[in-house]
Amino acid sequence: MNRLSLGALVLFGIVATVILAGVSLVALALVGGGTTPLGFGFPAAARCTTPALPGTLIDVTATDMGGPMMGGPRRMGGMRLTADRATVQHGEVSFLVTNAGRLAHEMIILPMPGTQIAGTRVTGRDGKIDETGSLGEAAATCAEGEGQAILPGAGGWVTVTLPPGRYELICNLPGHYVAGMYTQLTVT
Repeated sequence: MNRLSLGALVLFGIVATVILAGVSLVALALVGGGTTPLGFGFPAAARCTTPALPGTLIDVTATDMGGPMMGGPRRMGGMRLTADRATVQHGEVSFLVTNAGRLAHEMIILPMPGTQIAGTRVTGRDGKIDETGSLGEAAATCAEGEGQAILPGAGGWVTVTLPPGRYELICNLPGHYVAGMYTQLTVT
């Protein structure tokens, strides 16, 4: 291979990398609807101002490894939804959900009937579970309630009144539940 063709290949690689990086940043801006201080397409965590939330506060963290999560057994996909407590008294409960992962996430509150075990709900062909009976969700970036998803580095929240019982907190974005994004909450 001569010097001219090797130099042309290197130049092509550099130009292609710059173009792909630019396209990625534009895509993030379109999806995120905002920018970080560096101009990237998702809101910076510092931009989320959480209001004083009523009732008992539960901190929930959504994490992932940012890579493929499908195809493995439950809890083997590198994704987790964890709460800072497993038991809370009945009444008004606020959930502050922080997305510490690299993918978008959400948190939905579902009652657990009978002796059902967390993580055993059936997923549909779309990789999601049936949300019928949901008591609330935190799925808005830097806001309360429903939305498209909580973007990486940001948070969302929801306040609900929970009667005594067992509940499953889940992320129901396609494939996330089966990848391990669920935890159990007991309300006394």
